Amino acid sequence: MILLGLFTYRPLIDNFRISFFNWNISSPNMTFIGFDNYVEWFTDDTSWQIARNTAIFTVVAVLGSMAIGLALAMLLDQHLRGRGLVRTIVFAPYVIAGAAIGVAFQFVFDPGYGLVQGVLAFFGVDSPHFYQHSGWALFMITTTYVWKNLGYTFVIYLAALQGRRKDLDEAAEIDGTSAWRKFWRVILPQLKGTTFFLSVTVLLNSFTVFDIIQVMTQGGPFGTGTSTLIYQVYQETFVNNRAGYGAAVATIMFLVILIITLIQVKLQDTQD
Repeated sequence: MILLGLFTYRPLIDNFRISFFNWNISSPNMTFIGFDNYVEWFTDDTSWQIARNTAIFTVVAVLGSMAIGLALAMLLDQHLRGRGLVRTIVFAPYVIAGAAIGVAFQFVFDPGYGLVQGVLAFFGVDSPHFYQHSGWALFMITTTYVWKNLGYTFVIYLAALQGRRKDLDEAAEIDGTSAWRKFWRVILPQLKGTTFFLSVTVLLNSFTVFDIIQVMTQGGPFGTGTSTLIYQVYQETFVNNRAGYGAAVATIMFLVILIITLIQVKLQDTQD
């Protein structure tokens, strides 16, 4: 409790206090301005663009990584030749630094000579300009994040699949249940707790993605094309030297995460 108080709750309370001040982070002086930082954020059109980017990125990242991770776990739970090597390959990107992944995927998505351009050129299709269009740039960083963190959801789902009740699978096979119906009626209900755990942890992780965005797009194109709330906190605090405004954005982000998590817990309790 002492460690949590010192390194979690005290900074959280201090951040909330700073959000009511106008403070250049390089200056020792702070000016109290009340709720002005919050009013500015909610009345700024740029803030809503950033909130939209955050929502799109988070929803696609959570659903994409969980769906693909479950599919791979289902596949590699089978007795296939070389599955141990494939499991390692799938998990490996998760332990690589996000900045390194971002640098590597800059070459993957480069419209001039990248891997995506090469594949599309083979089919006679021009590569999109990922760095000049906000939609494609957001798709690029979201795809990169899902690829990097796929190993996490994959490993958790694989462990859950290996710990499920095998007798239920056998009963379903004896009854002649189809593979699709077996998945929905037998396997997926046993993964409910794991799915809830992943939905919370992947959501929290996706809200705090910074390194990939910084390396690949620096929040652009066009200023805020791929900026998210956590990136806005960094930009306002350490680039624009507006620590008070950055603290206000961080507080808003914390409240959004808190509300979403409480809703998830409530839904889980209702289902139980």
